[in-house]
Amino acid sequence: MHLTFVSVEEFYFALTLAVRTLEEITTPGLAETVGTQLKQEFGQASTVAAASQNTYNYVFRVKEVDNSPNPQLVVSISDWQGNVRISSDFGWTLDEERKPSRTEKFEQRQAFSQQVKDYFQQELGILLE
Repeated sequence: MHLTFVSVEEFYFALTLAVRTLEEITTPGLAETVGTQLKQEFGQASTVAAASQNTYNYVFRVKEVDNSPNPQLVVSISDWQGNVRISSDFGWTLDEERKPSRTEKFEQRQAFSQQVKDYFQQELGILLE
């Protein structure tokens, strides 16, 4: 797995309507710590937060992970009401009407979430527990 940061200028082109929450981590103080670490590593977040319950959202394109039938895969890490939220379109696709629907990979979302957390810890030193 390899993650590539999506800047605020590219954000609109990266996300799809199929991005859904993978996991929400409720450890007190973690959202602030993670936000500080992400800002140090990547600078400005991928999106500008519009509400007080959400102050950052860093988006990444994921390489080296099969998300068929989709050609790309996206992960975002954000704060939401004081918690850390990891979201992705892994296991989801858009149908002909552009509505999200599950793929056969949907059952693997928990394992994929753990891969994402491991990546953040090993590659960026960000512990998501």
